[in-house]
Amino acid sequence: MNLINKYFDKNNLHHAYLIEGEKGEMVREIEEFLKSLGVNTVGNPDFIYIQLDSFKIEDARNLKSYATQKSFSLGHSTTGEASEKKIFIISANNFLLEAQNSLLKLFEEPIENTHFFLIVPDVNSLLKTLVSRFYLISTKQDFTETAEVEKFISMPLKSRIDFIKELLTEKDEEDEDGNEIIVLNSTRSKALKFLNALESVVSKTVFDKNMSRTVLDTSFFEHLFKVREFLRMPGSSTKSLMESVAIVIPNFKN
Repeated sequence: MNLINKYFDKNNLHHAYLIEGEKGEMVREIEEFLKSLGVNTVGNPDFIYIQLDSFKIEDARNLKSYATQKSFSLGHSTTGEASEKKIFIISANNFLLEAQNSLLKLFEEPIENTHFFLIVPDVNSLLKTLVSRFYLISTKQDFTETAEVEKFISMPLKSRIDFIKELLTEKDEEDEDGNEIIVLNSTRSKALKFLNALESVVSKTVFDKNMSRTVLDTSFFEHLFKVREFLRMPGSSTKSLMESVAIVIPNFKN
């Protein structure tokens, strides 16, 4: 179904992807993508697939140990050439808090030629500090989200800006001592989810209206791509980036 392949760049592979969705479909697509890079997913000691119900502190320690080991490299590409990449696919229904904290430094400091693909059912169960270290991809989209996007598209610009302000309002979960526990919906996570839904709705609207390529300004989709990239950069302004999206939405009025 190519739900996530569009987010992968063969020439600029990110060191860590966080993918929200159904693991069976996601793993198949990741493996197809890796094969297109010449990475063998069978009998390759540099390709590791970890599937767990609950990812614990000992699993985090083992992952860090595996990740820092030297690549076996030779003889494990589908093209017969040396493959220098180490690939980890990790699928878990739940990441314990201790494990998340243990993984922070691993994903903060990329290891050369080492790439991670984490698959989770819901990114909102993860610490925002951990999520921020990933290229986030979400394949989840519910009817409420779609309805919100459709309303957003039809709004005048001022209302869109107000909508963005409300969308990015964030309330942190705290424990009894006032310490942050988990992120319910970080601003960047919400922004990226909304962009995914927006792209889907705009694409469908264009198709349904049978618009010509002249009417559809493809620069809008290019802008979405750039905004996604900037959202994943530390220090970038989520509010400013999302407001720029509100400004460049195509006019679908007849």
